[in-house]
Amino acid sequence: MTLDEFKEWIRGFDKDEDSRISRDELREAIRATRAWFPGWKAKRGIKAADVNGDGFIDDTEIMVLMEFAQKNLASE
Repeated sequence: MTLDEFKEWIRGFDKDEDSRISRDELREAIRATRAWFPGWKAKRGIKAADVNGDGFIDDTEIMVLMEFAQKNLASE
């Protein structure tokens, strides 16, 4: 999956359309992959990618989230 494809896919889970991915929205995205990925890993994903510490993943942090997902979902 390319970065642009990942961005488009993850944006589909931005339910409140605020252009950011919250922990709950990330959890839903992870569930959609049908991978067993506990909530604490979603929280770790937010923490790893949330460069500015606001609790959300915005467009500038999406690459870090993609790298986290590649490393952690590939082993599930």
